[in-house]
Parts: sequence; C-alpha cells; structure tokens
Amino acid sequence: MLPWIVLLAPLVSAALIVLFTKPARALSSYISVAAVAVSFVGSILLFAGPDFTVQFNWLDFERLKVPIGLTIDALSKTMLLVVTGIGLLIHIYSLGYMHGDAGTSRYFAGLSIFMFSMLGIVLANNFVMMFIFWELVGMSSYLLIGHWYEKPSAVEAAKKAVFVNRIGDFGFMIGILMLWGLTGTVVFTELAPAIAPLKSDPMFAGFLTAAVLFIFCGPMGKSAQMPLHVWLPDAMEGPTPVSALIHAATMVAAGVYLLVRVTFLVAAAPTAQYVIACVGMTTALFAALCATQQNDIKRILAYSTLSQLGYMIGAVGFGASGAAMFHLFTHASFKALLFLGAGSVITAMHHEQDIWKMGGLMKRVPVTFITFLIGMLALSGVPFLSGSFSKDQILLAGANYNTTLFIMGLLAAGLTAFYMTRLVVVVFLNKPMSEKVSHAGESPLVMTVPLMILAFNALFFGWPLFAHFFNLDLNPVVPKTTLHVEFLAIAALVLGMGNAFYIYRNRSRDPIHVGLFAHKFYFDELYAGLIKVTQGALARLASFIDRYIIDGLIVKGASGLTFSAGFALRFFQVGNAQAYAIFFGLGVLVLVYFVLRP
Repeated sequence: MLPWIVLLAPLVSAALIVLFTKPARALSSYISVAAVAVSFVGSILLFAGPDFTVQFNWLDFERLKVPIGLTIDALSKTMLLVVTGIGLLIHIYSLGYMHGDAGTSRYFAGLSIFMFSMLGIVLANNFVMMFIFWELVGMSSYLLIGHWYEKPSAVEAAKKAVFVNRIGDFGFMIGILMLWGLTGTVVFTELAPAIAPLKSDPMFAGFLTAAVLFIFCGPMGKSAQMPLHVWLPDAMEGPTPVSALIHAATMVAAGVYLLVRVTFLVAAAPTAQYVIACVGMTTALFAALCATQQNDIKRILAYSTLSQLGYMIGAVGFGASGAAMFHLFTHASFKALLFLGAGSVITAMHHEQDIWKMGGLMKRVPVTFITFLIGMLALSGVPFLSGSFSKDQILLAGANYNTTLFIMGLLAAGLTAFYMTRLVVVVFLNKPMSEKVSHAGESPLVMTVPLMILAFNALFFGWPLFAHFFNLDLNPVVPKTTLHVEFLAIAALVLGMGNAFYIYRNRSRDPIHVGLFAHKFYFDELYAGLIKVTQGALARLASFIDRYIIDGLIVKGASGLTFSAGFALRFFQVGNAQAYAIFFGLGVLVLVYFVLRP
C-alpha cells in the first residue's frame, strides 16, 4: 500500500481543500504541506526497501493490454526523493511567500494536484499511464502559472504553456501508438525484449527511429527544448515558488526522467540518439547566450534552467543516462535554491524584479545572499560543489561522443559562469540603484530555513558518498579523457566569472547590449508572425467560404431559388376562371403533342 499512499496523499489534500477548507486559507495550506510530508516520508521508506511492482489490469482488449502499475526501482526511488523532498521545502517556503494572498487555498490545491501528477509520472510502469499523468501535469501547471489570473500576462503565459506543450504531446502520443503497433505492448519492462529481435531488420529499424523521435517530442515540450522552449521563460509570471517547483524538480524534469526510463529505446535507435544529443547541446548554448542579456532576475534563472536541461538531454544522447540523472539530482537542489533565493530578494524589494534597480543587497539580506551565492557557485561548476561533479560527467561523455557537441557544452559552461556572476555582482555587490533597497530586509525563517537546507544540498550532494547512496551512476565515460576535459571546464569557469566581475563591477547599467540575445533570437516574434500569417490566411479562406459558398451559394442560393420559383408560380394563381381554362387548354395541347409526336 505504501506506493499508493505516496501517490494519493496529495490528491486527497487537493480534494479536501477544494471541497471543504477553501475558505480557511491557513488550514488549507497546512493540509497541503502535511500531504507532501506524508509522501516524502513514504518515499524515504520505499527508498530503504526492496524493488517491486504493484499493478492490476485496467484495459484488456484483444491486442491492447494496459495495466495500472507502480514501479519501485532504483530510478523511481531516487526521483521520488527529489520530487517529494524539494516539493516539501517549496511547500514550506510558500507558507511565508503566499501569506496574505487572497487565493492561498486555490494555490495550495494547485500545488497538491501538481505533486500528485508528477508522482504519477515517476511511478508509472507503462506509456499510457505515464501519458495520462503527463497531461495532468500540464493541466496543473496551467492553473499555477495563471494563479494571478487578474494579470493579463499571467493568463497569456499559462495559455502559452498549454499550447506549446500540446504540440510536443501530440508527437508523444503518435510515438506511443507506433511503439504499440511495433511491439504489441506499452509496458516499459516488456518493450526491451520485444524490440531486441527487430533491430536487425532495416525496415523496423527505421520505424523504431521514427517512433523514438516522436516520443522525444514529449520531452521537447515538457523539458522546453528548442524549438518548443518558448513557454518556459514566460512561466515566470506565476508565483516564485511555482517557478521553483516547475524549474527544479518536477515538470521540466519529467522529460529527462522519461528519456532515462526508456534509455534502451534511445540506444536502439542511433540516429534518433544523435538528434537528441544535438537538440540538447544546441539548447544549452542558445539559452546560455540569451541569459547573458536578461534583466529580470527570474528570467535569467529561467534561461539557465533551459541551458541545464539541454545538458541533461544531451547526456542521454551521449549514451550517459546516468550522468543525466546525476545532473537532474544536483540541479534540483541548487536551482530550487536560486529560485527561492530570488523570491526572497523580490519580497525584500517589494516585488521588484529588474536587477538594475537592485544592488547593495549583500548587507540587507545576508542569509539570502550567502545561500544564493552557494547556489550560484554550484550552478557555475566551481570544483567540489555538487554542480561540478554532475556537469563534468556530462562534458566527459560529450568529449567521448562528439567533439563539436563537447565544444558547445564547454561554451555553455563558460557562459553559465558569466551570467550567474553578472547576476550576483549587480544584485548583491554593486551600489544600491533604487530607493527600494534602503527598505529591504531579510525574509522570515519559514523562507530562509528551506534556503539553508537547499544550500547544504548544493554543497555536498554531488560528492561520491552521497551520489552512490542515491543510486547515481558516476562512471558513464572512459576515464582517459578526464584530465584535459576537467582542465578545460575549469578554464571556462575562470574566464566566465573573471570577465563578468571585471565588466559589471560598479556598473549602474548594462555596458553590453546584444539585441539578438536580449530578444531571445526573436523566436517569440517569429512565432507571432507565423501565427499571424497562417491565421490571416485561414481567416481569409474561411471568410471566402462563408461569404460566397455557404452564405452566397448554399443559403442565399437556396432561398433565392425558392423565391424565384414562388414568384413565377404566382402568375398561375390569378383567381380568374377564364385564365385557368386557358392554362388547362394549353396543358392539354402539350400532353397531346407529346402523345402524338412520332
């Protein structure tokens, strides 16, 4: 029963809040926190226990059998700890951050549904069940991103997240159907033996490659890989704890987790594997370039998330799924730390998010500064912090797989150190740049204690002792490449941090302006123009069909024909007996003519 308790506790919480405790905001928030605490404790117990699967039949047709099944293995155990552990800290932090918000009960109900959906993805033992929870994650993210629905920008961001993810999910669904058609099963453990004898057949190999690429469309949407990345920066319109939850351990991690779960499929399709590696590393470099020119503190972190997700996806493409999961694990802690730290800064600055209106916050919010600095150093890859261990594993795998992709990853690493140092220097170290700084103060303990716990994780959770304990593979690459790759990684780190400190120290405005990076390579404008053109063409076509075919030909044509027939026939209804006699005689003559003609 324990896996079911872990899964269903947040759902019960959401039901209680929506049906009974919605008017009592404080009680609703405590119910939600208690539920995720139950899931966290249950996850710890499952982690300490044996592997097993619980399932029962759900759909059982002649050629399609779909169980409801929960898998407890090394991968799901680790992911359960990530989701429930980080989720619990974000729930606790939300008690302080959302205090006084009129929609607090609705917010915590949304968090509970989100946790239920994500836990369903982690525990699912087949594609159909995973797809159901995959869509529930999309629904709950829509509710949370658009929590402040009175803001038009929040509503637009929520809709954008839904629409972009629907594109990826449509491809995901096609891939599931193709795999079912190829193997006759959707259960993960049954797919590997079903595919093994088909690899040697060229026709089936091509079909499998297409199926894997369609499956990859799902992670491209959920994990915001190019070109389906545009929704994630806009998701910042939701409350900051939501940003932390989406970016750190749950929604965007779902795509990486799926690829790691079906890594045997990726390995069986080398062409698809190469495409996945290229998409991942292109996204890593692209997002890092964009982050260097963002001024909103949350958007800098959003593009950082895009870049780090690119690393994880790239690692799967390199054949190093263990390194991908390792980086997912470490990234969950330090990215949650950075987002919650940003939330603490935003609260202290009375909801100001422009870094060029901050400055001098090191003394005003010392706990936030120290913890944020630790998160920044871990993300940048400073040696002996958690991020360096996992990032170096991915770079090592890239060096063994493809030199060009490795260089792209190395450039992204240097840019990460650059834009994160820029952020810390401008926000915390430079002189105050607005009156709001003088009124800033440290956040309450309910917000700073989660920061301290996450800072501890960022410091130590990459060390081999912790990594082995959490079932993370630390040896996905050939050891001979280690030394020079690590040297290059440290060189990129030093160059990135040093240049950023030199350029931005004591600056009150950005001395660098690259429009291409500031406007995110104009992807939003490109999509807006494309939508405008296609919608305009469709609207004109629909207008022509409606006006001239449906309305003009069908509707008005039928009514006009009826009117004309009636208009002509009324001349035969004149009410004159002599006229009727004449019509009758003419009719008789016509009949006689047709009867007597040769």
